[in-house]
Amino acid sequence: MIRYFTAGESHGPALSAIVEGVPAGITISLDDINTQLARRQQGYGRGGRMNIETDKAEVLSGIRFGKTIGSPITLVIKNRDWENWTTIMAQFDQPAEEMTKITIPRPGHADLAGRIKYGFDDIRPVIERSSARETAARVAAGTFAKIFLKALGIEIGSYISAIGLATESPSDRLLAELLGKGAEAVSTQADLSPVRMLSKATETDAVAAIDEAKQRGDTLGGIIELFITGVPVGFGSYVQHDRRLDAALASAILSIQAIKGVEIGTAFANARKPGSEVHDELHLSPAEGVIRKTNRAGGIEGSMSSGQTIHLRAAMKPISSLITPLQSFDIESLQPAPSRFERSDTCAVPAAGVVAEAVVAPVIANALLEKLGGDHLDEIRERFDYYRKNLRNTFSTEHPL
Repeated sequence: MIRYFTAGESHGPALSAIVEGVPAGITISLDDINTQLARRQQGYGRGGRMNIETDKAEVLSGIRFGKTIGSPITLVIKNRDWENWTTIMAQFDQPAEEMTKITIPRPGHADLAGRIKYGFDDIRPVIERSSARETAARVAAGTFAKIFLKALGIEIGSYISAIGLATESPSDRLLAELLGKGAEAVSTQADLSPVRMLSKATETDAVAAIDEAKQRGDTLGGIIELFITGVPVGFGSYVQHDRRLDAALASAILSIQAIKGVEIGTAFANARKPGSEVHDELHLSPAEGVIRKTNRAGGIEGSMSSGQTIHLRAAMKPISSLITPLQSFDIESLQPAPSRFERSDTCAVPAAGVVAEAVVAPVIANALLEKLGGDHLDEIRERFDYYRKNLRNTFSTEHPL
């Protein structure tokens, strides 16, 4: 089972991650990891922090001669901004002068609940760990699962379908063409856009909306479209709640800072229709076996993969740190006060799509490992090929279901 833990504060010396359970024999380079980190830093509407940081990973364990060796992998991403925060974020030395405490929480952020939960007299520690800066470590950690899956023909990709009111609906033909090449083709196309959209017209609207929000001192959220191709039927399980593939995917996405909703397929539209217009009918094809002409279920039925493209949609709220403040109060004086501003982005939806790709990768990898087992890529590939061969035989018209 692949699992990872991250550590580090937004303005501390570094972020780090330990990734455990990655099979041996997977070829990976620093460029593979750093390319994903660079993708996360892109996107129109990012704040000043991205002008300071150039995220690069260091690998301290778990790789030999460019291949994973099955032992825990240690990753470190240094914060260049740390040099400006050595006094405020000092780990052991007490500052010579008393530091100003942050006592005014921002609406929509972890500030108030975190300060109460952990008993701080200063909101700063909450800000540091709850910050989405932590996702850099998750992107680095998730890269290992993405590369493992890619070696087995499973790809993950994303694009942004909405930023504020700028909403696009790319043609079914374009999306089908991209997905036919594998889900990464969607990301490759989206990455050409500063807002990771597929439509140039909507891109222009989104950039204008971000500019307008920035001028107002406001922020914007949006919608992420996430695709996973190459997943065969039967990953996940219905027998226990904690083995359900849809639940695990939703949980992973909702763990991303500022994500407030997840949809599988066309779930919300389906809820307003009769079943006869929702469920994906089954057909037998002499050449392809079982086929479906629709994918309203988003590639998951009965909490298991159906063999179709897995399609997830995530809603990201606008970032809660606003230049134009909302109403709040001072925790110490208990007097009304405008919320404070912490350096932030106007819009981070494009980056969140890259993070979403990273966090779902271990979920799919673990569903594969649960089904097939194995400790080395070659062993797993042999089992996977055998499984897919059996599926082809099962789904042929000579052996109908």
